[in-house]
Amino acid sequence: MPTSQTETSNQQSAAAQSNGTQSSAGGDELQPTQDIVQYLKDYARQKPDVAALWCFGVGFVVGWKLKPW
Repeated sequence: MPTSQTETSNQQSAAAQSNGTQSSAGGDELQPTQDIVQYLKDYARQKPDVAALWCFGVGFVVGWKLKPW
């Protein structure tokens, strides 16, 4: 029987890792797609003119490469 709180939590995390799952209590989960989308939204709110020019430029290049003739 465990004698301390730390030993209990260590045993629980070891059991979760052996089962192939991890506890989400630490909040260390990576979410790159959501992070990038949030960053771009924040950037567009701070600098809408630069974001609009980037969208125009990317659209121009994609349209130029996809032109049907």
